[in-house]
Amino acid sequence: MVDRVMFSSEKQDWETPRKLFEELNKEFNFETDIAASKENSKCLNYIDEEQDALSISWKGLGNIFCNPPYKSDVQTAFVKKAYEESLKTGQRIVLLIPVRTDTKRWQDYIIGKAEVRFIRGRLKFENAGVPHKDGATFPSAIVIYNYWRGDNSSKRGAINE
Repeated sequence: MVDRVMFSSEKQDWETPRKLFEELNKEFNFETDIAASKENSKCLNYIDEEQDALSISWKGLGNIFCNPPYKSDVQTAFVKKAYEESLKTGQRIVLLIPVRTDTKRWQDYIIGKAEVRFIRGRLKFENAGVPHKDGATFPSAIVIYNYWRGDNSSKRGAINE
């Protein structure tokens, strides 16, 4: 019962807080928002649900930002795809996801395979650019694939929200 209450949500398209995205974009210069809609995309180039990012190659899309849907199986599919695409293409791929280190997605595709930055406090996701009145019910992290390409210095540690 607790799991259902803590991890359920009718809403799957939680919009990334603008301030957080801008901070990350200064560092990574994103070219494509890989899991977005016209209404919530943070980049000029984006892949929406109809284009189905999980079924296409991400090669040539530049540095990628991804705040995937929060449904567990879909999120696992996005994390797995990001990991596999990072190996194939060498592109930087940055994910904003819940911290659930006991899950298969964290164990198989993140821990020891990506840089992880934990976000201090709870994010206040947005809706049409307006912050939600309540913070998320879960901690969040930034997961970075192919960070170590030699042209950035590490910024390890918590991100202040």
